[in-house]
Amino acid sequence: MARETVVFLHGIWMVGAEMSLLRHRVERCGFETCQFRYQSLRKTPRENAAALNGFLHRIDADIIHLVGHSLGGIVILHLFRHFPDQKPGRVVMLGTPVQGSQVADQVQDTGWMKPVLGRATEQGLLGDAPRWESTRELGMIAGTKGFGVGLLLTRGRLPQPHDGTVRLEATQTSGLTDHLAVPYTHSGMLFARPVAQAVCQFLKTGQFT
Repeated sequence: MARETVVFLHGIWMVGAEMSLLRHRVERCGFETCQFRYQSLRKTPRENAAALNGFLHRIDADIIHLVGHSLGGIVILHLFRHFPDQKPGRVVMLGTPVQGSQVADQVQDTGWMKPVLGRATEQGLLGDAPRWESTRELGMIAGTKGFGVGLLLTRGRLPQPHDGTVRLEATQTSGLTDHLAVPYTHSGMLFARPVAQAVCQFLKTGQFT
């Protein structure tokens, strides 16, 4: 029987502990899991993808699935652009702004706030990340509960629907196998049981339903 492992990638400003409950729920679906931690501000998404590549090649498993929240999904995009030779597996992204983050644009334009994004804007959050070109199955879960820090940074001008940080439209990209909108905020989806169930369903079948 093939051994399957699910690797989780956190978002910007996070350290991985925030995904512990989601990991636990995915483990209860029958998967082994592990957390990849990276420096979201000090290193570029491409540099973090290189570190992820080394991390993945050290995992003793036949199938490796990836679950990335927000910026973690962009690191995954760089992984498959620059290091496409990976073990088989499915990919789920949670609230990843694959078309760019309007909040990041606003912060970048402000000037004095640029340091809060660090190097995550380099082929990352501003919409210039690599496109999804892999043939493996990719699922996107996006929140629609519009409450969060993004409203403050954009002075309430973040177009609906959004998860408080990322516009629903920004999570759409060519090559998606399935897309699921859920009534949770950008961070809240990490703690929602239905989201964990959807992740498990996609990892098992390649569809959310």
